[in-house]
Amino acid sequence: MNIKKFIAAFMSVAISLALLTACSREPKDKDLVKLTVSEVTHSIFYAPMYAAINNGYFEQAGIEIELVNAGGADKVMTALLTGGADIGFAGPEAVIYVAARGKENYPKVFAQLTACDGSFLVGRQPVENFDWQSLKGSTILPGRKGGIPYMTLEYCLNQNGMEVGKDVFFDDSISFNAMTGAFVAGTGDYVTVFEPGATDLELQGKGYILASIGEEGGRVPYTTYFASGEFLDKNSGLIQRFTDAIYKGQQFVANNDATTVAQSIANSFPDTDMAVITQVVQRYKDIGAFSESGIMLKEDFDRLCAILTNAGELNTTVNFEDIVDNSFALKSAQ
Repeated sequence: MNIKKFIAAFMSVAISLALLTACSREPKDKDLVKLTVSEVTHSIFYAPMYAAINNGYFEQAGIEIELVNAGGADKVMTALLTGGADIGFAGPEAVIYVAARGKENYPKVFAQLTACDGSFLVGRQPVENFDWQSLKGSTILPGRKGGIPYMTLEYCLNQNGMEVGKDVFFDDSISFNAMTGAFVAGTGDYVTVFEPGATDLELQGKGYILASIGEEGGRVPYTTYFASGEFLDKNSGLIQRFTDAIYKGQQFVANNDATTVAQSIANSFPDTDMAVITQVVQRYKDIGAFSESGIMLKEDFDRLCAILTNAGELNTTVNFEDIVDNSFALKSAQ
């Protein structure tokens, strides 16, 4: 999906998202300020945020969080731009695309939560010693074209000497939330899946984790929080308290073992077995997926831009300082 199509996609779902997220702005506790956060998907990959919610860090900061699962970065941006959310939670490419289009008053990233791709390559058969070259001639379900999961996978394949459309084929006709079901139904040879979906497939004997896309692709600012410049200016104190709560969640995850973290986020995944949550948290810890603070590094941002350029989705220079405001995260980490 090119930048123009990405922007156009915002308005195609704006009305439905507005209806889904329309609700009273009054918090349950009158002493708390309610913030609606549109999340790209619901995954254990975002453990620090759920730890912050379940451990009461937001309440301590005087904030009530309403999470709305948008099911895609483009839909998150739509919600933000149309007033359906106060804060967007998705890959920073959503902000980069809007800025590159030349839109005035585009959102800015103010905190980072994850530091690499959180998806795993899943195949139909177990492979003891996986080799990326074994993917030649296969069809992979990669997610939405223009999305970071798609582009990071393409980057990994390119780094291993393969070209999409020549050596490997992508079927991007299936929406992000429907990919796992389509794979189970027989579509494609491989699929990229976030947790706990990947582990669930293994437990059901319907798929097998072969590789970590994040481990192969390297460190990038994969999932971030962003808001409009106007909202940041008018609510700087509130955003600081929000970022402080996220930082506490990040530190909690960094300083505790997988079992303790799993227990803290279990309420956010009521249909997932505790053993699975623990296994997934450990898997993400092992690949360094969780950022320990909200601070985004310029070198990681530059690698992300290289991935976007490699995929043909970015053909202009985007300055780090124009997209990212680290001031809130820096203050939290002091």
